[in-house]
Amino acid sequence: MNLPVPTDMSGYAEKLIRGRHATRAFRPDAVPEDTMRAIFSLAGAAPSNSNAQPWQVEVVSGAARERLANALQAAHAARRISADYPYSEDMYAQVHQARRAAFGARLYGALGIGPDDHEARVAYDAQSLRFYGAPHAAFLFVTGDGGPRLAADVGAYMQTLLLAMAAYGVASCPQGLLSFYADTVRAELTTTGRLLLGISFGYSDEAAPANRITTERAPLEEITTFHD
Repeated sequence: MNLPVPTDMSGYAEKLIRGRHATRAFRPDAVPEDTMRAIFSLAGAAPSNSNAQPWQVEVVSGAARERLANALQAAHAARRISADYPYSEDMYAQVHQARRAAFGARLYGALGIGPDDHEARVAYDAQSLRFYGAPHAAFLFVTGDGGPRLAADVGAYMQTLLLAMAAYGVASCPQGLLSFYADTVRAELTTTGRLLLGISFGYSDEAAPANRITTERAPLEEITTFHD
């Protein structure tokens, strides 16, 4: 097998992509507005089918962030779930469940939450609706008919956004739970579209135990087949 031929960008790509990870504890320091504008402008270069760009992004900070966090926690407490994209544990295959379980064991272990301490896990989930303390959150909406093909385009935007944040030294955490209260988010932000997910972002609290866990990735041979 021939060795890979590096390019001028391959080293940067390795560092950026492999260095990005989900952050679950943030410092309160706000990201400067010019940095945020640069990040979201760069994310807009994401690919989409026929360049349709079927996304609408709503970013909250300051008082708007606080109001939305309060509304999300109230909806969660009242169990007012309104997910635009249905969620079910059954959608995961056995191998997916095994990966999720391994990750959960690492995360809750780092937080000192035992495997049978369901009350503590529920409390942690509820607190995550305050964006893990991040000073900002971005909500990604799928416009048009909101169908799965358009949602896939917004997924491409999401990854581009996460990498743009990492390139500017901004930590992030995509949170599926935030999308479970789509009606609440839409009402607070007076917007339309189908909510795919929310992303908490800011600067990482490096001392937090939740930010010191590592995750594994499936080996190349397990997920990729090359056909000749």
